[in-house]
Amino acid sequence: MNHIEELIERLCPDGVVFRELAEVFDLRNGYTPSKSDAANWNGGTIPWFRMDDLRERGHILEDSTQHVTLSAIKRGEPFPKNSLIVATSATIGEHALITVPFLANQRFTVLSLKPEFSKSIDMKFADFYCFVLDDWSRRNTTTSSFATVDMNGFKRFRFPVPPLEVQHEIVKILDTFTDLEAELEAELEAELEARRAQYEHYRDRLLSFNETPPQIRWVTLSEIGTWYGGGTPDKSIVSYWENGTIPWISPKDMGSALIEDTQDHITTKALRGSSAKLVPANSIAIVFRSSILEHTLPMSRTSVPATLNQDMKAVQPKSDIDPKYLHYTLLSSQEKLLRGARKRGGSVTSLDSKKFFKFKIPLPSLEKQNLLAVTIDSFDALVNNLSSGLPAELNARRQQYEYYRDKLLTFKELKS
Repeated sequence: MNHIEELIERLCPDGVVFRELAEVFDLRNGYTPSKSDAANWNGGTIPWFRMDDLRERGHILEDSTQHVTLSAIKRGEPFPKNSLIVATSATIGEHALITVPFLANQRFTVLSLKPEFSKSIDMKFADFYCFVLDDWSRRNTTTSSFATVDMNGFKRFRFPVPPLEVQHEIVKILDTFTDLEAELEAELEAELEARRAQYEHYRDRLLSFNETPPQIRWVTLSEIGTWYGGGTPDKSIVSYWENGTIPWISPKDMGSALIEDTQDHITTKALRGSSAKLVPANSIAIVFRSSILEHTLPMSRTSVPATLNQDMKAVQPKSDIDPKYLHYTLLSSQEKLLRGARKRGGSVTSLDSKKFFKFKIPLPSLEKQNLLAVTIDSFDALVNNLSSGLPAELNARRQQYEYYRDKLLTFKELKS
């Protein structure tokens, strides 16, 4: 047996005590101080965490991008240091351990350890176990205007309290795994990033045209095809969603170049009774309103007919435009599109539709479009196909790490 198994056999051979989450932690909602009141933000020193902080800085955090003042805090004090924040609405399945007094926005539930458990729970162990809580949260959402974790079930989530010696040893092992994993991933990521940069360089060169008409036409985005808006069917109407078969695309589905299926589906009844419109296959879906537009402009090609949420648009290209060529051209132009069409100000970043639709792209003959699409496809597969090459190795490393982490965090429950 390894050392962990020896410890468990010696210290808790009959199983580990599990307690409900709300028994172990004080649960409070995060919030956003009014941004119209400058006194809440100007000169602020107290970290205020958003999802972007987790994405950019990891899951053990001591500072944030934005800060608030003491006057912005309800009850006169921030959330205590060494608390956990768990995303329970919108983007679900993320968490972090915060090592300083702080605030977090309303997308997070804050878990602060109750004093009576301060000598029986290692917060770094709790942080690692939150990966299990993240998985549970993703599987247990309620239907509303946006995804929300079932908070009644969340409070009752069974949290293990193994002996501290076991917790410390698990943290030690996972810290070592995490450091080794980070080093290996950094090496693979650097090589993969270099290949992606090389691919984008060749893609952009292939899509740069110096010819003048009639060899090349320049058309505005408003002219390239039929544009569709999005809509969200009422989530309180069960028959619009239950057993739905029609893919409903939202920004959270935009992680890949080709969308073949989605997390959510609607019914044909929803299609008839709501603002949702069916978008044909081989259309290009684009996010028009989302905080992600601060960094990138997500675009994906649809392989099947689908619907969109209200923050997106899609275009079905005209018959003289190759959908793949159009997709690659838009990807090649995304930096210019963002710079020229992104709106400034507002609570959520969005695109200015008028400026977006005036943007021009080059259109060679359909034959040349087809040839360019096939050529770029071959480059793209080398870099981005998760079934081969560096991406596959990187993905395998992550899966291996997650397998061992989950195995270390699996306990037999002590029966009373």
